[in-house]
Amino acid sequence: MKVLLIKTSSLGDVLHTLPAITDAVRHVDGLQFDWVVEEAFAEIPGWHRAVQQVIPVALRRWRRSPITAMKSGEWKQFRRDIRQTRYDLVIDAQGLMKSAFIASLTRGRRVGLDRHSAREPLASLAYQQSVYVRKGQHAIERTRQLFARAFGYEDDVKLPDYQIRGQIQDQSSAKVAANTLVFLHGTTWDTKLWPLDYWRKLAAIVTSAGYEVSLPWGNEQELRQARQIAADQQGVSVLPQMNLLEVANVLADAKGAVAVDSGIGHLAAALEVPAVSLYGATNSGLTGTRGKHQSHINAVFECAPCLSRKCLYKGETQVTPACYASITPEDVWETLLGTMGSEVIRE
Repeated sequence: MKVLLIKTSSLGDVLHTLPAITDAVRHVDGLQFDWVVEEAFAEIPGWHRAVQQVIPVALRRWRRSPITAMKSGEWKQFRRDIRQTRYDLVIDAQGLMKSAFIASLTRGRRVGLDRHSAREPLASLAYQQSVYVRKGQHAIERTRQLFARAFGYEDDVKLPDYQIRGQIQDQSSAKVAANTLVFLHGTTWDTKLWPLDYWRKLAAIVTSAGYEVSLPWGNEQELRQARQIAADQQGVSVLPQMNLLEVANVLADAKGAVAVDSGIGHLAAALEVPAVSLYGATNSGLTGTRGKHQSHINAVFECAPCLSRKCLYKGETQVTPACYASITPEDVWETLLGTMGSEVIRE
């Protein structure tokens, strides 16, 4: 059975879709997946053995310069790529107008979330089969339920299984020492950033306990922050610039990780790296890391989670964002020690 999956972005959302593929392959014999995904994340789907072809799309780039996209022939080539195969099933796992539009261009029976379930209800008009999946659940479980209803099997209640760790380790030579902890300090929202002084204090605690700390980064701002965390600290190193596969391989080798709410934090979870993820402005119940060896620490504060990109708290506070005053380096270290010997999520 040939299936086309549409889940274009973001990094976390793409990773969240992998367990649904694992479920489907376990329940339905002979499944083969192709996957439409944003070009920036095109290497990820191929990490799962059930994905045969990855079809990159550049909607983000094309929106900035639509005329250039048309003249270059990229859009025409993309349409040709997604129409060259007649699929038994086309699953839109995103539920947005842009993903529904892509689905409408394909050849195959289209399935997606119904108007009560999709983030953008009008997207449901593009499908020949609309599926109800209750809102208010974690994104991973919603996608797994969508697949279960699309293929006609019972929901799988086991911990999500991403099935990419072996593939990652086969494809990259990036390595770190066995006693390394990785600090995933970068993220897109200022309100998700754990205070710099806390990172530095945690690094001092960790290295005094005999571990080394590695700091990946993805842009100039994160590089500056990594250098500030590492400054004058023995056993703390800033990694060279790496692609996503290299970062994944470093994580797969690490003893554990500490992460803020970020796509890379979800990558650690997908690789089953013992990790503690920190949540202040965001809700771990809806988008937190899921899988083996994962722990969450949620801020205990009057306005958390605020789901705001800017801290709106007006009172006196020790740190910024204010809610992170409730998540200390000592708390994180104690939780990480427990997580590195645990196999379940601790809330």
